[in-house]
Amino acid sequence: MMNYYEMSDKGIGAEIGRRIKALRLRKNLTQQALAEAAALSPNAIKAVEAGKGKLRTLIAVLRELGALEALDQFIPELPVSPLQLAKQQGQKRRRASGKRRKSSDVGEGAPW
Repeated sequence: MMNYYEMSDKGIGAEIGRRIKALRLRKNLTQQALAEAAALSPNAIKAVEAGKGKLRTLIAVLRELGALEALDQFIPELPVSPLQLAKQQGQKRRRASGKRRKSSDVGEGAPW
C-alpha cells in the first residue's frame, strides 16, 4: 500500500491518473470512446489521466468505467460516535465549529 502522506499533491494526482488510465485500458476503451461515453472532451480525459483533471471530470470518468464504488474506499464515510449523536439530538452536523475567539480579540483587528 502506498504512503500518500509522503507524496506531493502532484504525485498523488499522477498516481490517480495512472490508475484511471490502467482501468480504461483494462476495459479496452480509447480516450475518445471514454470521452464520448462520459460526455466529456478527449482533453478532459487526458487531463484526468495526467493527474490534472477536475473533480466532476473524475466522477464522470469513474461512472463510465463502472468504478464509482471506489469512492467508498477513496474517502470512507465515518460513523458518528454515540456521544456525538446524543449531543446533536437528531440534528445533522452542517459545518465545522472552527476556532473560538476570546471576547478580548473583538475589535483588535483579528480576522473573523
